[in-house]
Amino acid sequence: MSVKPQPLYASLEENIGYIKTALGNSDDIVIREIRIGSEGQFRAGICYTTGLTDIQSANDFINETLNLNLQKADTETTGIDLPLLKDSLHSAGDIEAVTDFGPLLLSLLSGSLILLLDGYPQGFSIEMCGGERRSVSEPVNEAVVRGPRESFTESLHTNVALIRRKINDPNLWLESKRIGRVTKTNIVIMYINGIANDKIVEEVRARLDRIDIDAILESGYIEELIQDEAYSPFPTIYNSERPDVIAAQLLEGKIAILVNGTPFVLVVPALFISFFHSAEDYYQRADISSLIRLLRFIGIMIALLGPSLYIAITTFHQEMLPTQLLISLASQREGVPFPAFIEALMMEITFEILREAGIRMPRTIGQAVSIVGTLVIGQAAVDAGIVSAAMVIVVSITAISSFVFPSINMSISIRMLRFPLMGLAASFGIFGIIVGIIALVLHLCSLRSFGVPYMSPFAPMTIPDLKDTLIRMPHWALFSRPRLINQKNVIREQTAQPSKPQPRE
Repeated sequence: MSVKPQPLYASLEENIGYIKTALGNSDDIVIREIRIGSEGQFRAGICYTTGLTDIQSANDFINETLNLNLQKADTETTGIDLPLLKDSLHSAGDIEAVTDFGPLLLSLLSGSLILLLDGYPQGFSIEMCGGERRSVSEPVNEAVVRGPRESFTESLHTNVALIRRKINDPNLWLESKRIGRVTKTNIVIMYINGIANDKIVEEVRARLDRIDIDAILESGYIEELIQDEAYSPFPTIYNSERPDVIAAQLLEGKIAILVNGTPFVLVVPALFISFFHSAEDYYQRADISSLIRLLRFIGIMIALLGPSLYIAITTFHQEMLPTQLLISLASQREGVPFPAFIEALMMEITFEILREAGIRMPRTIGQAVSIVGTLVIGQAAVDAGIVSAAMVIVVSITAISSFVFPSINMSISIRMLRFPLMGLAASFGIFGIIVGIIALVLHLCSLRSFGVPYMSPFAPMTIPDLKDTLIRMPHWALFSRPRLINQKNVIREQTAQPSKPQPRE
């Protein structure tokens, strides 16, 4: 519930009483009345929140900084010069004058220290945020062989600093917002002025301003509330836990949205092809990166179409198989009572259950249960004649291929689409699969992310931007930014192809 506008009182007792009442006399709110000044002639109140405020800094401020600066600011006993006191207290931290209980309570619950003076209807909010925070660690979901080993944390200030370390440019601008009527979560919009498209920046501001909700607990709330298409299986907002990935996206002209309390940063606009690129693609040589990227796309096709093709070929198009393979498959399926579609459906659902169980179980046993469960259930199902050995192989390869996705969001989308494609294959064979793929392509081409075509640079076709899609050209060839995202500052590199060294005579 938002606090109604209420100016501070001149009486210290009334101010403290209002704070206690507004916060329900909560035990974690520390309120101390102290005497300050050269002779202790002034009464003051100190308020802070246990666990959110740096206690050591608060004690140092009370015992040393406050009295010392107050003596310098005013040696008279008639009163305190508030502007002079505010200027003298800047060494303690960012200080801000507050005259209303709304901003005062918000600052207090955000970790700031509140200074109240008896006889003055004004207080000071001094930033002393502290408490327990998770340190910067290695990325969990976006691991790489070569590249930085740092990831975002739940602290917004730490995340902003991690990006600032990558981009030391004054044009990297930040805008802060508070979203959530109850949580009042701090949101930061980050973009590079002169590179980011002003229309997209304005659209991001407008969509965030339209959010009216009680709580924002994770960036997924923001993602769902500002996305372009609510009923599409494909994500239209990119997210990452790696500072180097977000820095690279900002340099392309995109906008980052950081949410306090989560290590995942959102990026808009998002392109379909971006979900299949890994940070490591840009740290290896171009030929190695291109080979790995092509291998990744092959794995993606297997993850999407593997079971569907097996069902279609074994059910409708047996003539496509070599005779020896056809005989082998027929002998395996001789005692299986279910059609190929039911086989695949049972195995896929079983594997999805094992995958989910492995994630939710305690880390010490989750991996062992998922691996052992898959092997035991697969072998037992074959021995019992419920499924064929070939189906177990197909489902296993499909499951392994689904782990090549750098983005977990796109991996989930492909896993979802696998089931309707299996149904089309069981009903109409390869013709059904082709119809399903055509429908998917049409749907993808209809999507937009903050006004940018989702399938660019393929649709619409932008030849210069194809240098970093299915393969990656060398860095010296990537001299331009994506044109549909950025129109103001397209050229990012003026160097030409490096010349070959001349032989020494």
